[in-house]
Amino acid sequence: MQEQLGAPTRVSSVHSIDHFALNVPSIESARHFFTAFGLDVRLIERAEKAELELRALDGHRWARILPSNEKSLAYLSFSCYEGDLEAIEDQIRSAGGRLMTDVPAAIGPECCSPGGLWFADLDGNMIHVGVGRKTTPSAKGANVSPAIPADVRGAYPRSEAKLVRPRRMSHVLLFTPDVPRAVAFYQQALGLGLSDKSIDIIAFMHAVHGSDHHLLAFAKSTAKGWHHVAWDVKDINDIGVGANQMVAAGYAKGWGTGRHVLGSNYFHYVMDPWGSFSEYSADIDFISAGKPWMTGDFPPEDSLYLWGPDVPPFFIHNTEA
Repeated sequence: MQEQLGAPTRVSSVHSIDHFALNVPSIESARHFFTAFGLDVRLIERAEKAELELRALDGHRWARILPSNEKSLAYLSFSCYEGDLEAIEDQIRSAGGRLMTDVPAAIGPECCSPGGLWFADLDGNMIHVGVGRKTTPSAKGANVSPAIPADVRGAYPRSEAKLVRPRRMSHVLLFTPDVPRAVAFYQQALGLGLSDKSIDIIAFMHAVHGSDHHLLAFAKSTAKGWHHVAWDVKDINDIGVGANQMVAAGYAKGWGTGRHVLGSNYFHYVMDPWGSFSEYSADIDFISAGKPWMTGDFPPEDSLYLWGPDVPPFFIHNTEA
């Protein structure tokens, strides 16, 4: 396994994902799925079409769910510090991004902070960068449950289980026809650092101002596409309870429970009504601002999991290809 420094040098960088917007064929199906998942789902009536907003326990609006004929990423919105925005615009041009002046009306002016940048990346994904507060953590959170001492009961009865509610969004993973090209673009354009990768099949990127092991990841496919969004929960117990609550709501198809090698987080993925996934995630690795991180190039058998059930074929299928 060869190692190299994963942080870019001498570039301005975004610090967070502010939110994502997902096109879906059915707003009502989305409302049922994300409500069962434990998110605060709000129906927003617009002049022409209703949409959903998704919030976690932190209260931040992490997602917009927009009506469309097919499932796809509508756009991904990043935040940066005010002093970095002008330099990031120059970096986007240098990296080959296509800056946009006209944003499709379906997105709406209320989507993002004014004065930001819109551009298309090399796969044609619509990306927004604006000045905003840091939503990515600045330090490793307390995710692991404390050890249970002797002489007390460690588990609660199933009848007392409460709805698992994610604390925040952790990351998103997109399909791309060219993983190395996508990594190079986001390093140069947005200043993201490469955390780990497995040859040319998958790669994980972090924000250099301090973030989870990855806030953005790419997996190889024949076309671009939306694979999953990960939501942070307290510990592996919440992952297991969350998986059960989704089965009870009618969403038994997915992958997990297990633990990743790259990122080290515990996981359980639940398939949504359109063939992509929402992930319960806990105890992911953290890369601090200003600290060196040695990027690993891992063999394919390490690219998905340390332990857990076998990977089902539908998990790596791009329904948009």
